[in-house]
Amino acid sequence: MRSLILALIASLFAAACATTPVPASHSGLDGAAEDYVKLILRIGEHEAGYVDAYYGPAEWAEEAKADPGTVATTKAQADALLARLKALPVPSDPMLAQRRAYLIAHVSAAEARLRMLAGERLSFADEAYAMFGVRPELKPLSDYDPVLAELDALVPGPGPLVDRITAFRAAFAIPKDRIETVMHRAIAECRARTARHITLPTNESFTLALVGDKPWSGYNYYEGGAASRIEINTDFPIYTERAIDLGCHEGYPGHHVYNALLEQTFVRDRGWVEMSVYPLFSPMSFIAEGSANYGIDLAFPGYEDTAFERDVLMPLAGLAPADVEKKNRILDLTRRLARAEYTIADDYLAGRISREQAAALISRYSVTAPDKAAQRVRFIDTYRSYIINYGLGRDTVQAWVEGQGPDHWRGMQTLLSSQILPVDIL
Repeated sequence: MRSLILALIASLFAAACATTPVPASHSGLDGAAEDYVKLILRIGEHEAGYVDAYYGPAEWAEEAKADPGTVATTKAQADALLARLKALPVPSDPMLAQRRAYLIAHVSAAEARLRMLAGERLSFADEAYAMFGVRPELKPLSDYDPVLAELDALVPGPGPLVDRITAFRAAFAIPKDRIETVMHRAIAECRARTARHITLPTNESFTLALVGDKPWSGYNYYEGGAASRIEINTDFPIYTERAIDLGCHEGYPGHHVYNALLEQTFVRDRGWVEMSVYPLFSPMSFIAEGSANYGIDLAFPGYEDTAFERDVLMPLAGLAPADVEKKNRILDLTRRLARAEYTIADDYLAGRISREQAAALISRYSVTAPDKAAQRVRFIDTYRSYIINYGLGRDTVQAWVEGQGPDHWRGMQTLLSSQILPVDIL
C-alpha cells in the first residue's frame, strides 16, 4: 500500500510540473532556451560528466547544485519543456525554425537520458538514436574479415596479426619525455592550417596537460571565453600520426574551434543561451566528434600528414627514419574496421558476451594490443553508444561538407558555427 501511495504522489507531482503555467516572459524560444540550460545543469547533478561544458550564468549552475530535484521530477520538467517547444508554432524565419528544431532534439535526448538514469535499458541502436539522432547499422563481424586479410598480406610474418602490427608501429612511438614537445608542435601546425581558412576568435587559446588513468586518449574541456584545456592520456604509446590526429581532433579545427565558434556565433553575438551548455549525450556530439575526425583529413589532405610526420614530428621525437607510407596504409585499412566495434559493443552491453570476450574481439578487429583493447572496453562501459559519433559521424560529416561545393573549408565553417542537427546532414 505504501508503495502505491508513493507512486500516486509521484505521478501527481509530475502532472503538476507538466501543467504549471509558464510565465509570459518564458513562453517563447528565449524562455524555453533558458529552461533547457537549467534542465541540462540539473541532469548534470545526477550524472557526472553529462555536462561537457558550461559557460553561462554562474548562478544557474549554483541553483542546479543546490536543488537538483530527483530524476523523476527532472524528467517531468523535461517532458513539460518538450511539450512547450512542440506547441510553439514553427517560425517563418528559417534560423528561428532551426533553433526550435535544435531545442526539441536536445530536450528529447535529455528526456531519453533521464529514462536511462531511472533504469530503462535500450538496445545499442535504439540508445544511439535516442541520444544522437542516428541509428547505426550493425554488420556481422564476418563482413570485416576481408580487411583483416588485406592487413595480413601487408604485414606478413609469423605470429598473430596484432603482434606484427604492434611491433611494426613501435618505430613511431613518441618517447614519453618528448610527448609534450611533439604535441605542441602538432597542435601549432593544426592551428596554422585551420587559421588559413577559418577566422578564429582573437582571444582563443588552449592549455595542454599530460594525464593518465583515463578511458580515452585525449579530451577537450572547453572553458568558455574561447579557451580550452586539452588533456592527453599517456597510459599507452602515442604514435607520431596520433599527435596529428589529437591536435586536429581536440584542437584545430576540432573541438576547440567548434566550441569557440558556437560561443561567438550564438552566445556572444545573438544571446542564445542554449549554446552555453554542452550535454555530452546529445545530437551535438554527433556533429562535434564527426567534424573533429573529418577535420584531420581536411587540415592534412592527400599525403600532407605523411610528409609532416616524416619530416617534422619524427625528428622532433628523436625517432629514426621508418616506413611512414606503409604505416599509413595500415591505418587506412584499420579505419575500414572501425564500425566492427559497434557490433561488439551491442553484444557486450546486451550481456551476450563477457568483458574478456569483448576485449578479445576489439583487439582482433581493431588490430590493437590487448591492454589497449581493454581500455577501449572501459570506454564503452563509460560512454556506451557514444562510440558511433567517431566513425559514422566522421563519414556523415565528410559527405555533407563535400556535398556543399568545392570549398570544403567553407562548408566546415558553416557546420561548426550552426545549429545543424544530424538529421539535417544524413
